[in-house]
Amino acid sequence: MPLKFPEAETVYQQHPELRKQDLEVLQQWLNWQPHLPQLIETQILFFLHNCYNDVERTKIAIEHYFTIRNICPEIHIALTPDVLKTTTATAFVNILPKTTPEGYAILMIKLLDARANNFNCVNNLNLVKMVSALHVHQKSFPNGNVILVDMHGSSFRHLFKMNLRAVRYSLDHLKYIRLKGIHVMNAIPLTDRFIALVKPFLNSELYNMIHCHSSNSDTLYKYVPKECLPEDYGGELPPVKILSEECLQNMLDNYEFYEWLDKQKIDESKRTVKHK
Repeated sequence: MPLKFPEAETVYQQHPELRKQDLEVLQQWLNWQPHLPQLIETQILFFLHNCYNDVERTKIAIEHYFTIRNICPEIHIALTPDVLKTTTATAFVNILPKTTPEGYAILMIKLLDARANNFNCVNNLNLVKMVSALHVHQKSFPNGNVILVDMHGSSFRHLFKMNLRAVRYSLDHLKYIRLKGIHVMNAIPLTDRFIALVKPFLNSELYNMIHCHSSNSDTLYKYVPKECLPEDYGGELPPVKILSEECLQNMLDNYEFYEWLDKQKIDESKRTVKHK
């Protein structure tokens, strides 16, 4: 079924801090950027919201997002339905249906299959993009974003299969979202190695958002209440298996959205100023 995008007026009602005059400024700016794709109002408002209504920063974020899509298409061009099914069978990537009390969306990532032979770093990062993009176009914009990474099942073999180029460009987007924290659950000694791997790609502000929580600790609940988690973690949400199945079905039902999004590309031949 085709995806129905939220109306701009609905977004304004939900986020009265967004100003129509700022949207108009950005639309005019986009008209003078022949290399950029045409964006719908909701997309522009999403970038503006993520940049805390800073118009100039929003311009940078839009330019950056679509440039990176061109540079690293392997984590942006949608996985085929068959690959999507295979990937969701090995990794759980889900924006949980309940937000924190502050209205922060919770992105949860964990291995479903601990066998390193079945681990595909690039496809997993692509899945994160697919889940996040669809959620933004289906739901209202969150006040912020929290990332939960469950380390259970991770090993040195997974570490060796990390694709640093894909990791770098995937993390690069974090600069332009309302990120409030990165929480590593079930932290193990190997966790330090994974963090050391990504540290060169994070600025100090993002790096300082990383918090590690051991399996016997309840320190996570200071940031994410227990009731916001799946049943498997003692929370009030459905179990991971059900959430994963529902997420996959939602993506398959709205696959036309990904086909539409994949057509939004930069045309470098029309760029008037070289992107740095």
